Amino acid sequence: MTAPKSGPEAVPVVRRRDESDSVFWEPAERWVRATAGELTIVDSRRPVLVWEPGRPVPLYAFPTEDVRTDLLRRTERPAGPRRHAGATVFYDLVLPDRTVGAAAWTYPGEELADYISFEWFGRDVLDHWYEEDEEIFVHPRDPHKRVDALPSSRHVQVEIAGTVVADTHTPVLLFETGLPVRFYFPREDVRLDLFTRTDGRTRCPYKGVASEYWSWAGDADVRPDIAWSYPDPLPSVGIIKDRVAFYDESVDVVVDGVRRERPVTFFSRPSR
Repeated sequence: MTAPKSGPEAVPVVRRRDESDSVFWEPAERWVRATAGELTIVDSRRPVLVWEPGRPVPLYAFPTEDVRTDLLRRTERPAGPRRHAGATVFYDLVLPDRTVGAAAWTYPGEELADYISFEWFGRDVLDHWYEEDEEIFVHPRDPHKRVDALPSSRHVQVEIAGTVVADTHTPVLLFETGLPVRFYFPREDVRLDLFTRTDGRTRCPYKGVASEYWSWAGDADVRPDIAWSYPDPLPSVGIIKDRVAFYDESVDVVVDGVRRERPVTFFSRPSR
C-alpha cells in the first residue's frame, strides 16, 4: 500500500523560455487603422495580435471585411527565408501610384483563415499606422512587454578596445522585456570626442525616435552606429532624454567593478 503524500506535489521550476514553433494569437481591443497616401487600407476595431515563431515582436491581423481587399491581388509566395510561419497565400497591394509586392498574407490554419496581415518592419508598405488616435511605428506594442527607465547610482563604465569612453555614477537603466538592460549615460560623462556623428535614425514603439547616432572613430573593429540618443523620447521614458546608450553586444561594460558578459541578441551584428 502506498503511503499518502504528506505535502504539496512537486512542481517543476524552470527558467522562462519560448521554444515553440507555433503561431500564437490573441484578440486586441484597440482601434487600428493604416493608410497609404490618402487611402485608408485598414480600419478595424477587431484586430488580433499574432506572434510568429522566431519573431520577437507581434504583428496585427485583421478580419477581411476590415481591409480594402479590392486593392489586394493574389500573388506567388515570395522567395527568401521568411515565410510568415508557413503562409502560402500572399497578396500584392495595388495603389494608384505603385504596387507593393507580397505586402499582405493570410496565415495557415482555420483560426486565422479569414484574417489578413501586412508587412511592417523593414518594408515600405503602408505610410502610417494608428492605435486609437496615436500614430505607432515599427511594430505593434506587445501587451506582454514592459519598458522601465529607472535612475540609478551604480558605477557604470563602457570600454572600447581598452579605452574608457563613458564613466558615470548617475546612469539611467532601461529594462526592456527580452533585451539586455541598456545603460543611458549623461552626455557629459561620455567621450563623444572619440566618436563621429552619423546620419543614423531609428524608431521604437516604446521609446520614440533615436535621431542621434555615433560611430567609433578609432581603429578598433566595432559595429557602426555604436551609440545613440533620444532627443525627444516618448513621455513614458522621458528620463532618458539626451542621454547616450551603447550596444552592449559590441562594447565592454563594467558595473560596480564587475565586467559584464557581452549579450548575444538580434543586435549582435558583424562589425564593420
